[in-house]
Amino acid sequence: MIIHESEENYLETIFLLYQIKGYVRSIDIAAYLHFSKPSVSRAIKNLKEKEFISVDENGMINLTEQGKEKAECIYERHKVLSDILISFGVEKELAIADACKIEHVISQKSFDKIKEYFNIQNDKK
Repeated sequence: MIIHESEENYLETIFLLYQIKGYVRSIDIAAYLHFSKPSVSRAIKNLKEKEFISVDENGMINLTEQGKEKAECIYERHKVLSDILISFGVEKELAIADACKIEHVISQKSFDKIKEYFNIQNDKK
């Protein structure tokens, strides 16, 4: 199934917000990403149709098993890549911004080789 960069960003945001707050609503995503409520609503609809999330009767958003796996994968890439860039001496804010771009385009094979080179274990959290 094709998933776009923006959808990956939403999944990662839902994952992070849930870690911070213990729940996620559309309004939380809009505030966190500084996006409009209609933009978030469209994204939520798409993610729900692709079965990455579910939304309960109270408007609480939950990752499905498939959504959680994808979100954890994206977050792991973000964390590993930003940590490596920071260790190279890249300013933290720039490292985080660059990692956010790289995490969406790097192949799993290349990412696995980076982790192997730096002896990084599978740690998705």
